[in-house]
Amino acid sequence: MNTLIDLIIKTCLDTIYMTGMIIFVGFILGFLRNHSIENFQRSFGWKAVATTAIIGVPIHELSHAILCLVFRHKISKLVLLQRKDENGVLGYVNHAYNPNSIYQQTGNFFIGIAPIFGGISAIIALMYIIIPKTYNQFISISMVNINITKINSVSLNGILNSYIDLIKIIFSVTNFSNPYFILFLFLAICISSHISLSSADIKGASKGLIVIFFIVLALNVFGFSKFVMAQGLLKYNIILIGFLIVSLIFSGITYLVSLLLLLIKH
Repeated sequence: MNTLIDLIIKTCLDTIYMTGMIIFVGFILGFLRNHSIENFQRSFGWKAVATTAIIGVPIHELSHAILCLVFRHKISKLVLLQRKDENGVLGYVNHAYNPNSIYQQTGNFFIGIAPIFGGISAIIALMYIIIPKTYNQFISISMVNINITKINSVSLNGILNSYIDLIKIIFSVTNFSNPYFILFLFLAICISSHISLSSADIKGASKGLIVIFFIVLALNVFGFSKFVMAQGLLKYNIILIGFLIVSLIFSGITYLVSLLLLLIKH
């Protein structure tokens, strides 16, 4: 009985180690997004939200669609942008999958969380095009952090400090003197305003999360986890932390801008 309990506990911890950071940051992004949209709407009405949606919603929906293709889901309808319907939906992807396929079932989790990484990837791509020096600094930070061999208070402190330095570089005097930086900031705000997950996204992701749990359980039962967890998961989490910090930086900026506009308007 103790062995079974230990196995369940280990599987829960491994699953949390794989997905917990994404879920935790996802809720923070949702909080920031909801309040940012509310502030934009209170400041300049629905037109302000619609302006961000023109850029942000298609990226959100394309992120879902791309992962649908990766996990071999059949897309029946893709709406990149529409007028807000009675449920407040601005875009959606209808897709179906084979319930007998573990691969396709697992894909539900990654399809659900896709907008977070699609949004971050779009922002990083814009960084590369518009503010390449900042992009190079981001890559440099990522390469240094990926060489970390264990997670502890010292390594976490180093990671956080490196991204604090990145924030300083992003908002340097040099960047603000570059007119293209304002364009980058506007586009990043539009994307960040729609980077979080909808209730439908969370519902879909939860289906995949259950399958991931049982896959990890099977790996633990047969002793394969020691070959795929440890260092592999460490590198995965280091890369993941970097991406998620970028999402928090720009979602935080979006919230602060929305708050500033609200204060100015009122």
